[in-house]
Amino acid sequence: MNHGDSHCATAEDDADGNQQRPLTLERVEKETKNFKSMVSHRLKKHCSCTPKKAKSKILGFFPILRWLPRYQLRDWLLGDVMSGLIVGILLVPQSIAYSLLASQDPIYGLYTSFFSSIIYALLGTSRHISVGIFGVLCLLVGQVVDRELALAGYLTESSSSSISGNDSAILLAGQGNISVAVGCDRSCYAITVGATVTFIAGVYQVLMGLFQVGFVSVYLSDSLLSGFATGASLTILTSQIKYLLGLKIPRPQGWFTLFKTWYSLFANLGNTNICDLVTSLVCLLILIPTKEINDRFKAKLKAPIPFELFVVIIATLASHFGHFNTDYGSGVAGDIPTGFLPPQLPMWSLIPNVAVDAFSIAIVGFAITVSLSEMFAKKHGYTVDANQEMYAIGFCNILPSFFRCFTTSAALTKTLVKESTGCQTQMSGLVTALVLLLVLLVIAPLFYSLQKCVLAVIILVNLRGALKKFTDVPRMWRVNRVDASIWLITMATSALVNTELGLLVGVLVSAFCVLGRTQQAQVLELGRATNREHYEDLSSYRGLRTHPGVAVFRYDAPIYYANQSLFKKSLYRCAGLDPVKEKTRRIKFQKKNKQQGETEEVQNMKSEEKEAAGKEEEVEAGATVTLMNSSRSIRSLVIDCSSILFLDTAGVNALKEVRKDYGELGIKVVLAQCSASVLDDLERGGYYPDQKGCDGGDDNKMIYFTIADAIYSIQSLPTPNGDYDKKC
Repeated sequence: MNHGDSHCATAEDDADGNQQRPLTLERVEKETKNFKSMVSHRLKKHCSCTPKKAKSKILGFFPILRWLPRYQLRDWLLGDVMSGLIVGILLVPQSIAYSLLASQDPIYGLYTSFFSSIIYALLGTSRHISVGIFGVLCLLVGQVVDRELALAGYLTESSSSSISGNDSAILLAGQGNISVAVGCDRSCYAITVGATVTFIAGVYQVLMGLFQVGFVSVYLSDSLLSGFATGASLTILTSQIKYLLGLKIPRPQGWFTLFKTWYSLFANLGNTNICDLVTSLVCLLILIPTKEINDRFKAKLKAPIPFELFVVIIATLASHFGHFNTDYGSGVAGDIPTGFLPPQLPMWSLIPNVAVDAFSIAIVGFAITVSLSEMFAKKHGYTVDANQEMYAIGFCNILPSFFRCFTTSAALTKTLVKESTGCQTQMSGLVTALVLLLVLLVIAPLFYSLQKCVLAVIILVNLRGALKKFTDVPRMWRVNRVDASIWLITMATSALVNTELGLLVGVLVSAFCVLGRTQQAQVLELGRATNREHYEDLSSYRGLRTHPGVAVFRYDAPIYYANQSLFKKSLYRCAGLDPVKEKTRRIKFQKKNKQQGETEEVQNMKSEEKEAAGKEEEVEAGATVTLMNSSRSIRSLVIDCSSILFLDTAGVNALKEVRKDYGELGIKVVLAQCSASVLDDLERGGYYPDQKGCDGGDDNKMIYFTIADAIYSIQSLPTPNGDYDKKC
């Protein structure tokens, strides 16, 4: 086959309906680009600067400059203001509560929500998602913070706030930032660690945006992310039980933290604070039914009722006037200062310790943000830029990290509230920031007496959605067992072993499942429909016919290094003839005949005598071969390549071996319905032999556009005795 022209054959009918010789088409020659010129062209394209290009880059990096001049004040303002106010009100108790999860003081949760709302409004491309604190990320940050606190000498939450006795912490802090070393108590060191992790995670995300790797989000499937979030939710739930009971126990480190935490809880159960326990039960009895009411009537309610805020206000008043902290030893939020602290650099000496943790946090934050933004963009009919989302969420981490904030991402619950209350643009995010600013400047100190157990109840109630996923497992199993298995493995690893390991295991299991599907693909024999030239699997449909002397097979997977051996085995098994074993039998038979001196007698034996000898004797070269699992004889194989997406070198070599091995038995192997990319792979792999066809030209009867063309041409080839079925 002359693949310089890349000829392929197809049969067509003439005016009288008689089938003519296959039509030869010439593929378009692809221009080979010079690497040097290509690099030069790309550099000129990306490094050149024109006023139009500069404007486009600026508008692309700050999407608010695109939509703000076109803002429809009359139609959009009311919805944005309402959704911003409601989300801001909901964020106040949640920001304080999730600070516990990240092992930080309440004020830092408010800082985090405030800064992230503003930055995403400026840089984000989604109109609807709410960016701020997210439970899973808070858990991941909290685990790193607790580990570093333990390494620095702050063993428990009740450690002294003074710096005496904590020389290792002072020394470590002083290495990174001199200002941290002066009077750095447990709270100060905790937020320094959290801010450093956040800074590194943001740098990772911005670098991924610079290198245009936003596509990585497609490798994190919905089942993987859902399983990871559910597993992390179980860990979150377990970590908050100690606050419900009023116990002061350190968060365990390393693997199997779930079991370690429950062991500590049961071991310290006798130290339960009755005041915290009663308060927790009362808050649970109030919030769980009211949350269900909000969910059930969300279609009728213009906005969800902020029961969490009501509970926080009432519980704070009860704790203040009931002296729960002083009289009953109940843990409270403590002093929440107003205003903002001056910016502070990350602790550079901590970066090697937290770099790996920050990477997993960066991946989770980006994946959640992109998934939610794409989901709501599709729902409302607009598009988002995954790479710009990477920049947005990256700077939502980098810039706030200088103001003592921890890692943020989009959050599903607040995004749903934001969308359902009339949000039109990210103007609602700016309104949310104004609400939080009011709290930071004026209201925050009023939450001094708020019990930590109330904050833990708020966290637990907000986990209902993730925990309800367990009820969907039977349905997921019925729909797709592979996805259900990925969900279960990721969830179990995240909850029972280690949260970060759960994400890694989920990615690996997903990859192996995709790889396994290509490993499990089997060769199928095809038959022709009675009324048209259409071929399907013989085992799946009735009434299909086969062609005399020709077998048609299809392989529904790419052929590459990992499955090329399985492809050959499956083909030989489906065809009922292993050419390698057949050649081995023939060689043994020839040696046996040579030893007995009966070579000539065996060559003249009749076919009836061969069959009586139990198929141990060799057929002459070029004779038809009878399949072991069929009564019919074949002299040609057609491989339908329509489902083969690509071939690598091993795949091309596998096809060469199949053609060569069967060719030595007198069976011709041809390919049909190859895509253009597969044709290129075959050409680069040297699949086409240098031999002449019956018309004196290059042999172009190895690859065909359709199965029908292949069979027509095969039936036109000379029979083993040298005659022709049809004229060339």
